[in-house]
Amino acid sequence: MEAEKKHSSAVSNVGAWAMNVISSVGLIMANKQLMSPTGHAFAFATTLTGFHFCTTALIGLVSNATGYTTKKNVPLWELLWFSVVANTSITAMNLSLMLNSVGFYQISKLSMIPVVCFLEWLLNGKHYSNKVKMAVVVVVIGVGVCTVTDVKINAHGFLCACVAVLSTSLQQISIGSLQKKYSIGSFELLSQTAPIQALSLLLLGPFVDYFLTGKLLASYKISSAAFFFIVLSCSLAVFCNISQYLCIGRFSAVSFQVLGHMKTVCVLILGWMLFDSELTLKNILGMSIAVNGMIIYSWAVEGDKPMQYRKDATSDVKVLIKQVEGSLLLKDVELGKSQG
Repeated sequence: MEAEKKHSSAVSNVGAWAMNVISSVGLIMANKQLMSPTGHAFAFATTLTGFHFCTTALIGLVSNATGYTTKKNVPLWELLWFSVVANTSITAMNLSLMLNSVGFYQISKLSMIPVVCFLEWLLNGKHYSNKVKMAVVVVVIGVGVCTVTDVKINAHGFLCACVAVLSTSLQQISIGSLQKKYSIGSFELLSQTAPIQALSLLLLGPFVDYFLTGKLLASYKISSAAFFFIVLSCSLAVFCNISQYLCIGRFSAVSFQVLGHMKTVCVLILGWMLFDSELTLKNILGMSIAVNGMIIYSWAVEGDKPMQYRKDATSDVKVLIKQVEGSLLLKDVELGKSQG
């Protein structure tokens, strides 16, 4: 019975990761076709993200109405705080991409792994073994080798990158924290945060996009092909959002960051296959290092689990002994009173 549960859990974990990788890579490819100048030139990234959350919120509403999921109580102020952090992450990421070189943008994304580790330690008191730290370093080096090219830094871009890294790291940690704190499922949490994010992004998105691109959303002439890719992007974003909450809820924000760089490897390979992007020896070397780092990370995390289990078991035994000793002491006192 125990073996069956472990097997079922392993299959679910693999399914969650597979859904995230496939939907994320598919979303990037669809957005590239939709937003690139050679595609349909829909340059309104923040507004498009608002469409994504609007679709996710609609599906969550239908799910609650049909009884497929139940709405659990999460304080409104926590939902608002989370939505502000999440929307700050989206906006700051777009600004960072606009103001910084591609190389520095990639470095800022890589820096999320150590930042998430630091915040997990600072906020949740989480510690990491030397094996996990080594694996994280290998992944960062590998992804850095295959993605980082030109690196140019300016004051405004650096500030936006710092805000983006901090807010994204906080958002991902908060997903796991809220699920544990309120014993709420990933989709139930997403269905409560998505409407707030959708409303705020749809209201502010056109203004942010105008600041970023100098183009008005109202001036865009939509074609049937562009509409198809918007619908496709929204559909893939639903799976991407759900799988992100699933993965962080099942594992951790650090694991999501480390193993999530598999998407970077997939995007590079698909870009070479579908869009004639250049794939150099440097890219291949970096991808090999990154994949090996992910394998080492998975091995290290699995190796740490029995140790954590032993620690938990030891602490449980100590608590049990104290309870038993306290109970016996109480009985002795009661017996003494009855005899007197």
